[in-house]
Amino acid sequence: MLRGIFLWLSEQRGIFNFVKRNGMARKAASRFVAGETVDSAIAAARLLNEKGITASLDLLGESVSSTEETFASRDEVIHILDEIARTGVQANVSVKLTQLGLDIDDELCLKNMRTILTSAKEHDTFVRIDMESSEYTERTLGVFGQLHPEFGNLTGVVIQSYMRRSAKDVEDLIAMGARVRLCKGAYAEPESVAFQGKDEVDDSYERLMKRLLDEGNYPGIATHDERLVHCALTYVEENKISPERFEFQMLYGVRRDLHYMLRNRGFNMRVYVPFGNNWYPYLMRRLAERPGNVAFMTASLVKETFSSG
Repeated sequence: MLRGIFLWLSEQRGIFNFVKRNGMARKAASRFVAGETVDSAIAAARLLNEKGITASLDLLGESVSSTEETFASRDEVIHILDEIARTGVQANVSVKLTQLGLDIDDELCLKNMRTILTSAKEHDTFVRIDMESSEYTERTLGVFGQLHPEFGNLTGVVIQSYMRRSAKDVEDLIAMGARVRLCKGAYAEPESVAFQGKDEVDDSYERLMKRLLDEGNYPGIATHDERLVHCALTYVEENKISPERFEFQMLYGVRRDLHYMLRNRGFNMRVYVPFGNNWYPYLMRRLAERPGNVAFMTASLVKETFSSG
């Protein structure tokens, strides 16, 4: 029921317009989304940099339906790369392939990504290809597999620990020397393709995390789960893995206490900074995919409040 409500809300332009005018609603949203413009994202990245934290700028928007929209998204990503270079902020970029034409034509998507990565190469800036729902997993890895030999460490990809196929995908990506961001996954997926229980997802995450820490190419350990964070800390200490070989990654506005704790302990910390005009449907769709995220966000705020109080 909650899923249907959130999906309905994500499509209500009138509610979006109201929310944009409502100061309290905008303030609540600003906790998790860094405004609507590239300038606001750069400003958020700069504030993170002042605390020794790097950023990944994530232009919101996915599942575009026209070629013209893919070109607009491509050009906006290139603008982000230009602004990162111009301002000197310590940041890279994250993109979704459905934003760049994967729903329309694989070759169109591949061409847009090549244009983006050519710009990234000029600026020596990394671009991460995000992972979407399971219907896109194979095609996303296929596009990445075509780009990686040409652009190498300028690009990487995301693997979700709740996917049953991820153990094999991680081994393939380690063999390629690819840079992997490991997250749990936030989409509602059928049991046939994804683990359903938290314990199963966490166990998968722990196994994949250790493989990537052992043999991965600068993996991103992306989790807000304190148990898994401390599992990673114990593992790197016991196995004498240098902090320079990997980084922790978390989302903007979520568990900032953990951001600072990890950075203060000398670990590389990167925060994903979402921004753009699509922030309202973004938040609603994330809640629709897993309504439990409402409790997660609330718990995050409570934990941070008490830990900093």
